[in-house]
Amino acid sequence: MESAAVALSWDAHLIRRLQERLLTWYRGVARDLPWRRTRDPYAIWVSEVMLQQTQVARVVPFYERWMARFPTVMHLAKASLDDVLKLWEGLGYYARARKLHEAARLVVEEHGGQLPASAEALMALPGIGPYTAGAIASIAFGQRAVALDGNGRRVLARLLALDEPINTSRGEHLLREAADRLLPDAEEAGAWNQALMELGATICRPRAPRCERCPWHDECGARRQGRQHELPRRVPRRPRPHYQVAAGLIWNGQGELLIAKRPPGKMLGGLWEFPGGKCRPDETLEACLRRELHEELGIEVAVGTLAARVEHGYSHFSITLHAFHCRHIGGTPQALHVAEWRWVHPEALHRFAWSAADLKVIEHVLGTGKKLADSHEGSPRPP
Repeated sequence: MESAAVALSWDAHLIRRLQERLLTWYRGVARDLPWRRTRDPYAIWVSEVMLQQTQVARVVPFYERWMARFPTVMHLAKASLDDVLKLWEGLGYYARARKLHEAARLVVEEHGGQLPASAEALMALPGIGPYTAGAIASIAFGQRAVALDGNGRRVLARLLALDEPINTSRGEHLLREAADRLLPDAEEAGAWNQALMELGATICRPRAPRCERCPWHDECGARRQGRQHELPRRVPRRPRPHYQVAAGLIWNGQGELLIAKRPPGKMLGGLWEFPGGKCRPDETLEACLRRELHEELGIEVAVGTLAARVEHGYSHFSITLHAFHCRHIGGTPQALHVAEWRWVHPEALHRFAWSAADLKVIEHVLGTGKKLADSHEGSPRPP
């Protein structure tokens, strides 16, 4: 069986042939994507951050809206975090937006509004790791820098018929060594990195790879061994925990809802939510909600009917969110364990940036502001 060590010992002639075949293939089939029409480092940076853990088709409309609103790093740096999170709303993994905003301010303050050109300097900015730094350095600045994302890892693992799991330190080392060995000179490095990603996204897919269309069909170790469907290997992850979460649609006598902003530095920091929290073992949802609202906001509520039940998954856990109609019966709201709070009419909810789970409550169950108010008026009164 061919090993990674054997593959990495390929001679310069074979490496050049692999480079030429991939680059020729890419020039003929590359998708027309908005961030491929520019060499603006800021635009490329935004696209690469958005593309982390997100499919291209989903990113395109977000990218176009973003660039229309924040066309330069200066525009982004001057924006409020609330505006940034609102524009990012629905794209998920909101820490990306917070770090992008933080990094933009540093670029303006410390680099005169110009992104540094080297991968090493780029990695000093918040939210920029080895892949993103390599992509910006190679595509925008013409540097010879490796940019190895999930697609690229899969392609190289199959090319090498790599038995080592790719989510181990040794697997990562072997893949980066191979990527550096195969990377062309600086003038072609950006196109090469994009070509490797394109190959993984469109041909060398996780399931049902289209080997017959691959420019590396003859050289691929996994295909020759008939193992393209079993590679790459990964060490299994631990099962994701699941939590029951209770949240309150808390009404006052003026038909307003109480909403809270999550603290900065915490998960989903800066986003607004219907306040509540995770249930403890053997705690009822209603008891959980009363406890959480007292701890976070210092208020007492009467918990009424269940308004919505939403299933939602995050990268490391999943939740079932139970949203209850509640009536505020005591205590002036205080920002005890929230960043801030507000009473808001239902029709104004769209002005705030929400977590994905709460968006599901608003959009799929409670509807628009008018429907939300109607559901409140027609619901049984809390005890």
